[in-house]
Amino acid sequence: MLGVVRSPMAPDGGGEVDERTLRSAAAGERDASRALVDLYQQRVFALVSRMLAGRGRATIEDVAQDTFLQVFHRLASFAPGGAAKLSTWILTIAARRSIDELRKQRPALVADLESTSDARGDERAIRKELVAAIEGALRELSPELRAAFLLREYHGLDYAEIARALAIDLGTVKSRLSRARAALRARLAEVHDGG
Repeated sequence: MLGVVRSPMAPDGGGEVDERTLRSAAAGERDASRALVDLYQQRVFALVSRMLAGRGRATIEDVAQDTFLQVFHRLASFAPGGAAKLSTWILTIAARRSIDELRKQRPALVADLESTSDARGDERAIRKELVAAIEGALRELSPELRAAFLLREYHGLDYAEIARALAIDLGTVKSRLSRARAALRARLAEVHDGG
């Protein structure tokens, strides 16, 4: 029987696959591979979708699928007792694949909005303006700044995990996050001031 170790910190309520499932997936066992994809696909798709918003669903799906192809190609080299959790390692691959895609051509970002059907008209208008400001600030970020920001703010990785994921030092993570947040604050100030 395949299992999952639950983690209360996982963004989608999932956790990490157990070591037996991991070994079976690395050996190419179909059910274990499917269990691994089922557990991590939502997180991978969320990261890739945010990083590649505006690229179209087909591109996002291609990058997410390529992420899992790379995961399975390299899964035997993953060290379960190492510094990174499997989810962090997989998101690292997804982030790097997304950065490669972003370098091909700058995308137009589209935020994924929660339903605002119960909000009043003026609240929807304010929310729409705020979302447009956030999209604008994210659109202006380099792929490297965007990756650091999304891994931290949307996927909850800590600084050390981001450093490992992007193969940069801790100081660079802090610098990239600071620059990304400053750009976002400046854009939001423009909206607030009527800019």
